[in-house]
Amino acid sequence: MAGYLTRRLLVLIPTVLIIALITFVLMQMAPGGPWDRDPGRRGLDANASKMLDIKFGLDKPTFNCIRKLKPVTFDASTCFVSPVDTQFFSYMFWTYTDDGEFQGGAMFGNLGPSYRQRGRTVQDILFTPPENQPFFESLAGHSLRLGVYALIFAVVIGLPLGVLAALNHNTFLDYLSMFISTLGVSLPGFVVAIMLLIVFGTWLHWLPIASANWHEAKNWILPTIIMGFGTLAFTTRLTRASMLEVMRQDYVRTARAKGLAERVVIWGHMIKNALIPVVTFLGPALAGLVTGSFIIETMFAFPGIGRQYVQSISQRDYSMIMATTLIYGVLVALANLSVDIVYSFLDPRIRLE
Repeated sequence: MAGYLTRRLLVLIPTVLIIALITFVLMQMAPGGPWDRDPGRRGLDANASKMLDIKFGLDKPTFNCIRKLKPVTFDASTCFVSPVDTQFFSYMFWTYTDDGEFQGGAMFGNLGPSYRQRGRTVQDILFTPPENQPFFESLAGHSLRLGVYALIFAVVIGLPLGVLAALNHNTFLDYLSMFISTLGVSLPGFVVAIMLLIVFGTWLHWLPIASANWHEAKNWILPTIIMGFGTLAFTTRLTRASMLEVMRQDYVRTARAKGLAERVVIWGHMIKNALIPVVTFLGPALAGLVTGSFIIETMFAFPGIGRQYVQSISQRDYSMIMATTLIYGVLVALANLSVDIVYSFLDPRIRLE
């Protein structure tokens, strides 16, 4: 197991680099730049953008041999620029300050400065809570809490609903569960959000539509339900399908033929084996929920990573875009690794292989 984990963690390095490379290329190809609508430029001279580029290292070539991805003219001299002096290498690996001091990049945990919130780093914006507040009050902490709440909601309702649907196949309960899961799979999250906001916020006035105070529990109810509804639907469908397949296996018939109680057959033989495909889905789902839903967080003005990511795209905050994408990629990779580890506990055959 230790050797397997080591190999998987080593594979994570090129995966992160590929994610970073694709994100960097798409980001550079997008029109505009971080200083186009910069309020800090008001009253400055015409060289403000150039000075800001030099300060943040954006005057360097994006890649070796290419100074810009959208060049007006090709400058052959840039082909002899060292890769260390390029923007991508400096951000991902290391660079040297004006004083000659070594400064590690994203691979060393340094996610860079924010281009829009001057004087603050990306780590500070995402992971530092307000003064005298716990970590869960930071942007990452808010997204983490909302993602965990949404996953708990989806699992607590989705798993029993899928099991009951399979055990009561072709009955009203089965049809009801399939109807709910079909709605969750078919309707986008923002559509569900609008419907619930109209019903519970506007018509019934039970829950707030938007709030600046996220210390009250009731303000988390609607975002949690909306975030977890799609995951609940997939969990229900997977659990039902997996349970129906397991119910037809020979070892289940044998267990019943031996006279075991139905409760023992269900919990000891059926559910444990039926959970393997469900766990496969829930691992990456947790990573997606934790990093936040961009649309849902924006609709509720939720102070999380997802909303910050949307704002950074519109503002061309390159460091924030790169950092958030890398965080999401690493979380998905670690979630897949954790799924493989859980496999070995659910099925001993996988551990032996």
